Order: sequence, then C-alpha cells, then structure tokens
Amino acid sequence: MSDATAFEHAPTAAPSFMNKVPQVTLAFWVIKIAATTLGETGGDALSMTLNLGYAVSTAILFAFFAISACAQISAQKFHPFLYWTVIVATTMVGTTMADFADRSLGVGYVGGSLILFAILMATLACWRAVTGSVDVNRITSPRVETFYWFTILFSNTLGTALGDFLADDSGLGYEGAALAFAGVLVLIAAAYFYTRISHTLLFWAAFILTRPLGATVGDILTKPHADGGLDLSRFSSSAVLAVFMIGCIALSSREAGSHPGTRDGAQ
Repeated sequence: MSDATAFEHAPTAAPSFMNKVPQVTLAFWVIKIAATTLGETGGDALSMTLNLGYAVSTAILFAFFAISACAQISAQKFHPFLYWTVIVATTMVGTTMADFADRSLGVGYVGGSLILFAILMATLACWRAVTGSVDVNRITSPRVETFYWFTILFSNTLGTALGDFLADDSGLGYEGAALAFAGVLVLIAAAYFYTRISHTLLFWAAFILTRPLGATVGDILTKPHADGGLDLSRFSSSAVLAVFMIGCIALSSREAGSHPGTRDGAQ
C-alpha cells in the first residue's frame, strides 16, 4: 500500500459524486495539520492580538463556521476549497472555545479536556445511533454531514485543550509537546499498516491528534522567545500558512473520497 493511500479506512464507499469529503491520502493529512496550525495562529490573532477576548472571538468565529458549514452542506458536489474553509473555521473557533473553557471558565486544561471529550463522545454516539455508522466515507446526506461537522468541531476543540495541557501543564513545552503528538501519530500510522484495528477508529484518533500537533506548532511560531516560541507575527504566520494550504489543495486530488475494498474491523 503506497503513502498516497495512507489512512484510508472504509470497506464500502458511497459513489464519489455523492460524497463531499476528500480522499484520505497523505496530502489530506498534510493539509489537515496546516489547517490546525492556521487555526491556532488565526484564533489567537483575533482573541489576543486584536484583544477581542475569548468570548467575543468565539462568537465571531462560530458565525464563520456556521455560514461556511451551511454552504458546504447545501453544496451538491465536493468543492475542495469550501471543504477546507470549513475545516479552518472549526480549528479557529476550536482554539477560542477551548481557551474560553480552560481559562475564562476556570476549569483548567484537565477539566476543559474532560468536558470536551465527553461532548465529542456524545456527538459520535448520537451520530451512530441515528445513522448506524460514523464512517467518513458515507457523508452523503445533510443529516449525516451535520453530524460530521459537529464531530470535527468538537474534535478540534478537544485537540486544542490537549495541546495546551501537554505544552503548559506537563512541562514539556511547545517543542516537546509537538514531538510527543507527532510520535503518537507515527504509532497510529503503524497500527494502520500492521494491525487489524478499525480504520474508522484510527482515522478519528489521527484526526483528533493532528489538532494538538498543529496547536503546538502554531504556538512555537508565535509565542515569545521567553516562552520557547519564535515570536513571529500571528497575522503573517497565518497568511503564510493560508498560502501553503491553498497551494497544497490546488495540487492535490480534486475528487471526493472513495475507498472501496479497504478493510475495517468496525464502524
């Protein structure tokens, strides 16, 4: 199996003209990590650099998420740039939502992570109970796609809290936390190639953990030198990441995801 098909995960896929999610290839994960890093720098630019605060920034970014998600759900076919716009929206609002829960509500990183994990598990449970599957290759109706986007929203919010916890509370710092999350993702990739663990489960594990990886990389770029960062501008970092993402999307497959015949142990 080639790198280009890494992390494919569904035994039965809907016809590609009905599906509105991208092929899950190596390019998908590169763009996803860039999107999560952009979410961190962009969310922090709004809440910290512009000093709007977590609550106001969350309200603004949630509106951005809602508008872009409605456009995506209403679309009749797969549009790569629209899809990744919604992903970026979830990472940006996930950044400010997690910061609001961790800091403004005073529950701390552990409390915020536990709350967000419970919400994510409840969302996945509801998705499976209502539709019978959480297979990301079966995003073929507005109801299923709504569950899909809320799952992504909460997974990215949880990932932000996890990244902050490991970087700040554990003493690893931003670089140590980034290496730790990258190491876990390597283990997940190994599990994909060499074990019979459900590919759907591995997909969501990787999807969640790319968020704290991106969050810690974003912090490395923008935090002050005294805190272990490079002290780069949040706005210029966000612009560079956006250009990188646009280039990757333009060069990657423009077709919707379809992975027939891939083994999966559970859905």
